[in-house]
Amino acid sequence: MTKSVRNKILLIIGIALAALYFTFPIKKHINLGLDLEGGMHLVLKVDTEKLSANEKKDAVERAIEILRNRIDKIGAAEPVIQRQGQNEILVQLPGVTDRDTAISIIGMIAQLEFRLVNSDPKALEDALKGNIPQGYILKYIAKEANEPILLEDKVSLSGDTVADALVDFDSQAFGQPYIKLRLNAEGTKIFAKITKENIGERLAIIMDDNVLSAPNIRDAILGGDAQITGQFTYDEASNLALALRSGALPAPMYIEEERTIGPLLGKDSISAGINATVIGGILVFVFMFLYYLQAGLIADIALAMNFLLIFGVMGFLNAMLPQSQLTLTLPGIAGIVLTLGMAVDANVLINERIREEIANGRPLQAAVNIGFNKAFTAIFDSNLTTLIAAFMLFQFGSGPIKGFAVTLTIGLISSLFTAVFVSRTIFSALIELGILKGKLPMMNIFSKMNLDFLSKRWFCFFFSSALVIASIVIFVQKKDAAYGIDFAGGQIQEYRFKEPIAADSLRATLKSINLNNAVIQQFDQYPETVIIRTPDDTYTQVTEAFKKDFSYNPFEILRIEKVGPAVGKHLRKSALLAIVFALAGILTYVGFRFKHLDFGAAGVIALLHDVIIALGVLLAVGRQIDLLVVTALLTIAGYSINDTIVIYDRVRENMAKRNKKSLAEIINQSINETLGRTILTTLTTLLVVGTLFLRGGEVLNTFALCLIVGFFAGTYSTIFIASSLVLLWENKSSTKK
Repeated sequence: MTKSVRNKILLIIGIALAALYFTFPIKKHINLGLDLEGGMHLVLKVDTEKLSANEKKDAVERAIEILRNRIDKIGAAEPVIQRQGQNEILVQLPGVTDRDTAISIIGMIAQLEFRLVNSDPKALEDALKGNIPQGYILKYIAKEANEPILLEDKVSLSGDTVADALVDFDSQAFGQPYIKLRLNAEGTKIFAKITKENIGERLAIIMDDNVLSAPNIRDAILGGDAQITGQFTYDEASNLALALRSGALPAPMYIEEERTIGPLLGKDSISAGINATVIGGILVFVFMFLYYLQAGLIADIALAMNFLLIFGVMGFLNAMLPQSQLTLTLPGIAGIVLTLGMAVDANVLINERIREEIANGRPLQAAVNIGFNKAFTAIFDSNLTTLIAAFMLFQFGSGPIKGFAVTLTIGLISSLFTAVFVSRTIFSALIELGILKGKLPMMNIFSKMNLDFLSKRWFCFFFSSALVIASIVIFVQKKDAAYGIDFAGGQIQEYRFKEPIAADSLRATLKSINLNNAVIQQFDQYPETVIIRTPDDTYTQVTEAFKKDFSYNPFEILRIEKVGPAVGKHLRKSALLAIVFALAGILTYVGFRFKHLDFGAAGVIALLHDVIIALGVLLAVGRQIDLLVVTALLTIAGYSINDTIVIYDRVRENMAKRNKKSLAEIINQSINETLGRTILTTLTTLLVVGTLFLRGGEVLNTFALCLIVGFFAGTYSTIFIASSLVLLWENKSSTKK
């Protein structure tokens, strides 16, 4: 074996060992999300008594958005934040280890005020005797030996004008942390006027009715910068800066309830999902080995390495960058499913290319080298296109959108490494050792295909248009009924049984009254207590069913409340923005890479076609849109564009050696040459998703169904829609010229 190959193998072994170290034990290195493991459960009451009637109208909604901004920044990925009842907010936080910090940040009002200090000693003396002058209030600076201070009743500057707040350190005070404020344009103007007119006076800084400090104004401050000092610890300063950046709560909040809650998916669904995923993964490995034999075994090693690297990188980042708090949730697992599809696709592309070169009479080593080189372009383009989309989703999305983007990004990079570097190194090592030799046998079901796909394009355009229109009509007809509890809100019911009860028993009862998608959670400390979330008012149905099925285990009703949507305006806006930018990124890159925007536009249209049809089918069979469905739709979009790019790449390659063929002939040839790869990739991905659909439990059933419909639609649109649109537009362009 050559030194180069030996060094590469040692590098792969080293990376694999490092990945193992940072993966196991999984609970130590990988933070599981609320849907998989549960977390902290809080019920907060918003005290609106002192607010005006107008302020009360949206006080709770504003508090929810501010809470979401704060929680996103303390590393609690994908929390549940919902309005409950009239003035309560339900908060569930995954992976929060520092309970006290979380509660202090959540509960901090962060109402910042600047007030001028009355410097007259006589006025302060009278105030201490109980004679407070009109227009002033008496306060104490707690951290400065309880120093009394007389403040103007009028607020000189409010925290609404703060544009940013950061922690800095005072080099002249032994590195004492303080908060550096940057004011907006209005605040800068007001602050400049205050400091210019009151040089020599003191200006008190008040947070949540507590005076933090009252420094002297030495000079006029015209640049819009201010400081908050007050003998802070670093953690106190960081929490305060975070609260100021997020904005002040409209009213005080009090914690009414604090408990540890079980996973949102329910332990029964998680167990079924894990078993189904393992079975599906084994089927993929077995299929790859049976179809590609020795080359399939190499692909299986690369796939196993890919999975290990994904978890290893997450564990490494959590260990090296604790503030990153990467959390594995179901949307993240959806990103891994898409990664699996793309990793399988890369290995199928490589093996098919090697097969072509062997059929052309190349010796094995040359066939492997040329096969990898030719496959690399398609693998790189498809991975980079999806990576651009993932970057946009991460940059502009939040919550589950961002979680999906993170695991997808890690998975794409690791799949590119394993497919191109690991697989190639193993091939080279086995050839040099004489283990691989000769023709490298593989099954070949799709050889010498010569179907005229483009001749069916007008029928396909009509068929697809009908499906898309029907899907849109169904969506419009369903209106609010199309949305699940995540988007529309619903009802939360809490029951306490005499004895602990299994989640699968509860789910069977709920299924019998057509509540398949109800969310079931149990409290860790009190397994006999159960929370059930449903999109509609189902209290009567549920209680009657429980009385009938659990007559041996009496229960009491603790709470029946209406809850608002988990996906608020902020999440919806950021998700929409992320998707728009992701589509724009795909359009730009594909147009640039293939020298024409027609390619990019056709790919984006095919992607939207697949997503809309998958959504229409779901609604037609009575399913609802929730966060899991949104994640599935993002997965379909990634799968669809990957599939399309592979055919585009072959079209580009065949156009370079055109041989007087028309564009239609080249596109048909390219589709036929990649048809085996298209079908094999779809089949292997469906092995995992199909198993999840059949054996993954009720909660994951809709998620899996959406993926199945989307993957079929993606395969169809890649072959019949995207390529046909390119031909149509290119022909029109040629006619105009």
